[in-house]
Amino acid sequence: MSPVRIYLALAVMFHWSLHQLEIKNTFLNGDLEEEVYMEQPPRFVAQGESAKVCRLKKSLYGLKQSPRAWFGRFSEVVISFGLTRCEVDHYVFYRQSSGKRLLLIVYVDDIIITGDDTRGINDLKNFLHLQFQTKDLGKLHYFLGIEVAQSDQGIFISQRKYVLDMLEEAGMLGSKPCDSPMDPNVKLLPNDGESMSDSGRHRRLVGKLNYLTVTRPDISFAISVVSQFLNSPRESHWNAVVRILRYIKNAPGKGIFYRDTCKINVVGYSDADWAGCPIDKRSTSGYCVFIGGNSISWKSKEQNVVDHSSAESEYRAMGLVTCVLIWVKQLLNEIGVNSSQPMTLICDNQAAMHIASNPVFHERTKHIEVDCHFVRNKVLAKEVVTSHVSSNDQLADIFTKALRGPRVNYICNKLGAYDIFAPV
Repeated sequence: MSPVRIYLALAVMFHWSLHQLEIKNTFLNGDLEEEVYMEQPPRFVAQGESAKVCRLKKSLYGLKQSPRAWFGRFSEVVISFGLTRCEVDHYVFYRQSSGKRLLLIVYVDDIIITGDDTRGINDLKNFLHLQFQTKDLGKLHYFLGIEVAQSDQGIFISQRKYVLDMLEEAGMLGSKPCDSPMDPNVKLLPNDGESMSDSGRHRRLVGKLNYLTVTRPDISFAISVVSQFLNSPRESHWNAVVRILRYIKNAPGKGIFYRDTCKINVVGYSDADWAGCPIDKRSTSGYCVFIGGNSISWKSKEQNVVDHSSAESEYRAMGLVTCVLIWVKQLLNEIGVNSSQPMTLICDNQAAMHIASNPVFHERTKHIEVDCHFVRNKVLAKEVVTSHVSSNDQLADIFTKALRGPRVNYICNKLGAYDIFAPV
């Protein structure tokens, strides 16, 4: 899950402005909390002492201790300013004072600051400038390949430049677009077709497409399918990747729009495709989570076991999204965004909903793992309320199976996925 999307939704709800900072040249200043040794650098080996190693007093960039030492140093600095590190997400820091909030999220050396405490934001920027060599980038426009557009109506995020660069690298800027990321009539198999001569190119493109799912929920299922064949890709797998590229070329600027709203209700959609994998007959779980009507989390994942029935696969999917709902609720409570309303879990399978609300084990469900049944505890405690929806209105449908163009467009509109660059 991307915490950035959660704070974008919060910024929209509370009319906060997003600011970005960047810290430079700080990786060599972290003190090590444990003894670390490294081999002598090539061509700098002490004469007659080639068997000896160097004992490090400071962390070096490129070693695994460096990010730990750097984050420890950064945490000490922002905590000394008065911020508190979030227990649910350790890369988030917050402060509440006099009814005002200040939030900070950090990824290595890139920082996003938001909140309604304007004076606190300026003081924090000045404080960080005294402690580190920082660069104030002003309002958030570009973060880790994600383009951000802020307006009075809301916030829009996309990866348009990232998509165009990827299409140019693949030589598909002039390709013919298509209206769906995957053909519903095609089932990919491990040994279908000839082996690829350049499997490295295939893996690189799939990896880049995987990062694109940060702002493109409509390709999550297709990427999860083609990612299963990275070990030995075939021509049929490459054709599936080409179709995804043709689909994103249809709307390279498509992204997620977070509308201005005052609602704080948390809603999750859960769905599963029973025995959808033709190889091992495992089911695919999919979910999407909304805060105030804005989608902040989604996922498509193949389940670890083979389910006995569609109700069981749907129930496992409900358990997956319940974990995310609990995490989101704890995060909101910790930063002071409280809501008395219970979270809503929406599913299109009546049998799975009955299993979630029925405290009695019976013959059909006694084989389900105990960790799945924590859904019942949340339902009985009234932390989560289940709700039924028709299959036509199931938004998580796009994360569990390949759909046709009109159905993809319908769900994308419900998820808030638009292309603001498309002509009206």
